[in-house]
Amino acid sequence: MIKLSQIALVMVFIGLPAMAADGVVNVQSPFSVEETADRLNNVLNNKGMTVFNRVKHSEAAGKVGIQLRDTELIIFGNPKAGSPLMKCQQSIAIDLPQKALVWADDQSKVWISYNDLSYLAKRHDLSGCEAVIAKVGKALAGITKAAVTE
Repeated sequence: MIKLSQIALVMVFIGLPAMAADGVVNVQSPFSVEETADRLNNVLNNKGMTVFNRVKHSEAAGKVGIQLRDTELIIFGNPKAGSPLMKCQQSIAIDLPQKALVWADDQSKVWISYNDLSYLAKRHDLSGCEAVIAKVGKALAGITKAAVTE
């Protein structure tokens, strides 16, 4: 049986230029926020995922007189991926469907950020579900990589 530490190690070596801190994986994009979000949306649709919503936080903030750097949240999922996680530990449903934040930092670098599956596994004490966690984590990494690759 694969241990969570082994899953974390696998996630590091997936080959995606990413940073993970405090349970969030951050992947830099060479595209604008809008183009990155569009690309991510297209990848998700092509993979058969359901995109539930696309929240343009910076636009909403502008409507109330607050300026934010470009920031979009894409909410997506697939019962084939999420249901096995919920079967392992129902509390993970609070973190599902998945979310990806596409945002520009203060140096105009664009990022896609999403919850690290290792973090969620620890947060919800998912035991006996290591294969599912690894599969979903690998899928998220692949989806993100496809969105940021030229």
